[in-house]
Amino acid sequence: MVQAHFSGVACAPVRDLIGRDDVAAAYQVQEQLNAARTDRGARVIGRKIGATSEAVQTQLGVDQPDFGVLFDDMGFADGEEIPINRLIQPKAEAEVAFVLSEDLAEGPLDVAQVRGAIAYAVAALEIVDSRITNWDISFGDTVADNASSGLYVLGSEHRTLAEVEPVDVTMSMSIDGEEVSTGNGAACLGDPLTAVAWLAHQARTFGEPLRAGQVILSGALGPMRPVAAGSVVTATISGLGTVTARFGNQSTTEENH
Repeated sequence: MVQAHFSGVACAPVRDLIGRDDVAAAYQVQEQLNAARTDRGARVIGRKIGATSEAVQTQLGVDQPDFGVLFDDMGFADGEEIPINRLIQPKAEAEVAFVLSEDLAEGPLDVAQVRGAIAYAVAALEIVDSRITNWDISFGDTVADNASSGLYVLGSEHRTLAEVEPVDVTMSMSIDGEEVSTGNGAACLGDPLTAVAWLAHQARTFGEPLRAGQVILSGALGPMRPVAAGSVVTATISGLGTVTARFGNQSTTEENH
């Protein structure tokens, strides 16, 4: 898995080594992958929640959410060109992201506490990717693969939770001007804030609680869709505006690499 990440060449599923549904073993592999990244200078700046919507669970063949780590080299600005050669087999999904103003390390970690710990919400595109050949994954595979993390883009409009209610948002995502995915806040574990509360508990249990300043990708609001060199992906989320990811052509990104 580590070799696949750094080489950009997908590998065989790891489920035959760790078991399809051995969650503890899968998170241990994820920790080893993430340690290899921090050893090379990457810095943790947040977390992502994966497989929160029924649509994505169906697409991935899993029945529960998982979580992964966001690093400082994974974020791109709204509309910035993304080198396609940073990715292996990318797909885009639209989400509500949050930036924390307080730690979520003590207390009940319920939705009320989560709500009070959020500085603002922002529209986001997560570019998920798999180091497993042809996305041939079980739950254990995606967990081990840092929850199939790739890259992410945050929009430019920041809204407090007094200005937008995450469960009430609606989402439309288009690729090259064609609508390819729709959804809403309730599709994300019933409420994106419920998803963050779930993550806060998981993170504390694993000994790395959520901290002030971190970015939290709360999970897809609708189905993910494949993207390719030259694609332009735009998501519109009610109350949060738009966010756009542009993917460079292979020749352009190779020249700039």
